[in-house]
Amino acid sequence: MRILARYIFREFLVPLFYCLAGFISIYVLFELFGSFSRLSEAKLPAGETVAYFAGYLSPFFHYLAPAALMLATLYTMWNFSRHSELVAMRASGVSLVAIAKPIVFGSVLVAAAVAFVNEWYMPRRAQWAKSLRAERFNTAKVSSGGGLSYCDSAANRTWAVNGYHDVMCRTLGDVRITTDRSDGSRESSVTAEKAMYLDGEWWLFNPVVRHYDTGGRPVATPVPELDALKLRAFPHFRERPEDIMMQNCDPRFASVRGKLRYIRVNKDMEESTRDSLRYDAWAQAVSPLACIVITLLSIPGGMASGRQSVFAGILGTVGMYFAYLGMVIACLALAKTEMMPPVPAALLPPVAFAALGFFRCMRPMSRTLALMALYFALLGAYVALAALLSGRLGMDCAMAHSLAATLPVLAAAFLTRRM
Repeated sequence: MRILARYIFREFLVPLFYCLAGFISIYVLFELFGSFSRLSEAKLPAGETVAYFAGYLSPFFHYLAPAALMLATLYTMWNFSRHSELVAMRASGVSLVAIAKPIVFGSVLVAAAVAFVNEWYMPRRAQWAKSLRAERFNTAKVSSGGGLSYCDSAANRTWAVNGYHDVMCRTLGDVRITTDRSDGSRESSVTAEKAMYLDGEWWLFNPVVRHYDTGGRPVATPVPELDALKLRAFPHFRERPEDIMMQNCDPRFASVRGKLRYIRVNKDMEESTRDSLRYDAWAQAVSPLACIVITLLSIPGGMASGRQSVFAGILGTVGMYFAYLGMVIACLALAKTEMMPPVPAALLPPVAFAALGFFRCMRPMSRTLALMALYFALLGAYVALAALLSGRLGMDCAMAHSLAATLPVLAAAFLTRRM
C-alpha cells in the first residue's frame, strides 16, 4: 500500500510542479512587459531581481496554488483513468479514499506553503517590492526612505520617523516620540538618532528626553541619571513594529496577527473600518483551505471508467472552481458593504464548498450541481432576509443576521439529508 501511495504522490507532483511553474511564469512575463526597461536601467543584481519577483508574486500565491492543484489533480486522475490504472486499483480492493489520500496530502503541503507565504514572507517582502517598483528599482531610495508616522490612541503617543527604516520597521532613524496626557497636554517627548526593537522592547540611541507640566512648560527630569544614558530601553513603549507597518504600508500585505492586533489596539476605529479589516484578516487566515477544498472537488472530476466520459467531470470541476471564486467575491462585497458579518462572510465559501466536495465524492454530478445551486439560493435568501430585518424593520444588525441565518441553515440541513 505504501508503494501505491508513493506512486500516486509522485504522479501527482509532476503536473503540480509544471502547473505552478507555468502560472508563475505567466505572472513574471506580464510584469516584465511593464518593467523590463526600468529593470535593465537599474541593473539590479540577480539575487535582488529574484527577490523582487518573489515579493511581487507573494500576494497572488493563494490564488495560483488552488488553480494549479485543480489542474494537477484533474490530470492525474484522468491519466489513471486513461491507462485503466484506476480500474485496476479499484478491482484490487483499493478504496477511493486510499487513492485520494496522497493527493489530499499534497494539497495539505501546498496549503501549508500558502499559509507560510501569507503570514511570514508576504509581510516582509511584498511592501518592499512595491516600494522598489515605485522608486524605479532604485534600492538606495528604498533603503533610506523616511516619512513614517504612527498614532497610538490608547496610549496618547505619536511616533514620527524622518530617517532610515528597514522593511519590517524594526530599525528606525531620526525618531521623535511624543506622549500626551488624557486632557491633551504634552507630557513628554523623546528624540533619538536611532530606535531598534530588540527582545520585545524599544532601545533608543542617544535619546533626548524632555518632560512638561500641565501647562506645556518644560520641567526638570525626575530621573536625571536614567535620562542621561546614551543607550536606553523604553519598556513602557508598547507599540510594535507591525503596528507602525499597518498605518504606513499597504494593509493587504500585513499578516493575520498584525491585522487582528491592530484592531485590538486601536479601539477608537470606526466600526465599518474595523469590520472591513476583520474580514480581511479572517479571509487571509482561511485562504489556505481553498487548496484542500479545490482538490476535494477535483478528485472525482477526473475519474472515468468504461464508457463514461471524463469531459463532463472536468468541465463541472472548472465550473465549480469559478463558482467558488464567485462566492468569495460575493461574500467580500457583502462584507465590505456591511450586509453580512465579516467572520461568516470569510468562512462561508470554504465551509460550503468543502461540504460540496465531500458530497461530490459520494453522489453523482447532477446532484452536486443541484446542491451547489441550493447553496447559492440559500445565500441569496439569507442576505435578502437580513437586509429586510435590519433595513426595513430597524432590527439590531446582530439579531437580524442571527434570525436570517436560521431558516437557510435548517433548509440546507433538511434538503442535504434528503439528497
